[in-house]
Amino acid sequence: MNPLERFYEKELPRINRFLESQAERMHVSVRPTVRHVLDSGGKRFRPVLTILMARALGYRGDDILPLACSLELLHSATLLHDDILDGARLRRGRQSAHVLFGSTHTILVGDALLALANRLVAEYGIPPLTRHLSEALLRTATGEIQEIAHLRDTDLAIATYYEIITGKTAFLIQAACRCGAVFADATPDMEEAAADYGLSLGIAFQLVDDALDYTSPASVSGKPAASDLKEGKVTLPLLLFLADLDPQERRRLAEDFKLDRLTPDDLENLRDTIVSGGYADKTREAAASYLARAETALAPFPASPERDLLALALGPMLDRKK
Repeated sequence: MNPLERFYEKELPRINRFLESQAERMHVSVRPTVRHVLDSGGKRFRPVLTILMARALGYRGDDILPLACSLELLHSATLLHDDILDGARLRRGRQSAHVLFGSTHTILVGDALLALANRLVAEYGIPPLTRHLSEALLRTATGEIQEIAHLRDTDLAIATYYEIITGKTAFLIQAACRCGAVFADATPDMEEAAADYGLSLGIAFQLVDDALDYTSPASVSGKPAASDLKEGKVTLPLLLFLADLDPQERRRLAEDFKLDRLTPDDLENLRDTIVSGGYADKTREAAASYLARAETALAPFPASPERDLLALALGPMLDRKK
């Protein structure tokens, strides 16, 4: 077991106990849905990052759990809402909450989780924490709106694609790191370094996700293969593939995709072509470049075991299979 795994083994029980205690305090009508999303196999990546970042910047206290877990609650709320927007019936191999409990109920439970997360942070009485989490949530929602606006948009600019993934994924991971730095009373320069690490890590995380959508079988990912493609989401593997087609072939494929005329067999063949052409691998290469930026952001950090763990976390990010 490497040092990062040992850190997870130590911190995860504390994180899970706190989340369970918060679920128990919610109204009885809300608890089953909250438990369902919290028990769905999440890695608790965001709260672990918050704790690691605070400790890497000198925090040694024991009162960070509510802040760290507020990030997991925010993330869980976005998952509940995302699955409804996407019409996703599976989440990590289990039925999505809205399938079990209904869309209206699930939306309201997501809203309750957002409110709980904000209350946990507000109780610290540290205005920058509330501001950073609120800003991250605003940007996350904006990224999701942008993604919906560009469904089946094969003319999507790569720069706009990066805006979308930065919004829908990276800003919440950035907030986890920035809030950890604020909690540690870091200097403004170190807070920005923490934010840079988180943002780059978050972009890399989503790039790997977008590659995995093409390469990871349902038995591993817990969702149908190429689900983004089937839902009309335009991600980097597809954009890179389209850019390499001759104009006539590109126009034909773009029209069929925009009008949702591709059959399941057509979509499977398209997925195979994109993977065999190396476009999922190129997406992972783009992720590697952002992980390198994250590593550079750690340069001014003081030497510490936690700083080493933040660096160690970058390798598994690129290699993950789900």
